[in-house]
Amino acid sequence: MFGGGKSFTLFRVRGIRVTVDLSWFIVLFLVIFWLSGFYGELLDQPSGATEPYLLAVVSAAGFFGSIVLHELGHAFVALRNGIGITRISLWIFGGVAEMVRESDSPGTEFKVAAGGPVVTALIAVVLIAIGVFTVGWSTFQDALEMRITADTTGVMAMIAWLAAVNVIVLAFNLLPAFPMDGGRIVRAIAWKITGKRSSATRFAAGLGRIFGYLFIGLGIAWALSGAVFSGVWLALIGLLINGSARAAAVQTKVSSRLEGIRVGDIMDEHPVTLPASTTVDRALDEYFLRYQWSWFPVVDGSERFIGVSVKDRLDEIPETERSVSTVAEHLEENSGAINVSQEALLESLLGNPDMRKFGALMVTDQSGKLAGVVTVEQLGRALRPS
Repeated sequence: MFGGGKSFTLFRVRGIRVTVDLSWFIVLFLVIFWLSGFYGELLDQPSGATEPYLLAVVSAAGFFGSIVLHELGHAFVALRNGIGITRISLWIFGGVAEMVRESDSPGTEFKVAAGGPVVTALIAVVLIAIGVFTVGWSTFQDALEMRITADTTGVMAMIAWLAAVNVIVLAFNLLPAFPMDGGRIVRAIAWKITGKRSSATRFAAGLGRIFGYLFIGLGIAWALSGAVFSGVWLALIGLLINGSARAAAVQTKVSSRLEGIRVGDIMDEHPVTLPASTTVDRALDEYFLRYQWSWFPVVDGSERFIGVSVKDRLDEIPETERSVSTVAEHLEENSGAINVSQEALLESLLGNPDMRKFGALMVTDQSGKLAGVVTVEQLGRALRPS
């Protein structure tokens, strides 16, 4: 849930970029600092001992891994439903799998929202099963409750802590507070019942704002009672939830004007296209120079869309090679994926990064043939009040 600010890439998983904001390291530092003291007290070892510190570091790494797996749960379900993932971002208040577009149906919305909690639940179940099988329920329960008197090893205490923290993450994310996972599940259910995404989003956002105010109030109460750090933390989360829910409600007010409109209803049905076999010199002279456009959709002999030809890229080709090179050999990278179905709802294009990059998306029919082009200008006209 949520998203951070500036970040850098840690690694990639099946092409998905996992990035981390510097604020995330504050969380890791606090977890290691706190758990070092807890493990030291549990194992009756002096301050600065190696074993408690190593257990704390591994625990923090396990916590980090749990959050990444949670977001990958969302990401993989989204990818299976045809929704691209730009990256997974981690920051001080959690993580988010950033999707290129919204879900196009309540069923897809439900599955994507539930993907993360399902992974977290599985992690918790596996860890609890390991603990119970190894030391029995009574002993493992003491470790789960982080009792200093628990008769357990450091490794088992670490497993119990990771199990407990995943249960907490699961419970917190399932609260019906949009934009958290539980709030998105509520939106999917309301969307299914009403048949209207905008109404469902307003309902879920309203719940999100209520929970945001509750978190703020509870956080202030905790802070005044002496639990300053926990109280401030909860109040900040409340502020974030409230702000995100309010922003979603505002965006929905705008996007509701697009409700029920299909891409095919507003697209340009007769765009100028470049045949894939066109040579680069001919494309520059007869298309780019004539129409003064910066790009053209490229189609094969069956009129199937295969990508976009961009003038700046063709200009870089040496003049001696332009007469023997075709535009199909110099398509913009990954441009074959910037297409959308003519049956897609227009509101699903809001926030699409390819729409921002090219100013348009290629519209294809069920066979992949180019049916038209939908532009930012057309989307903007549809958004204007009538």
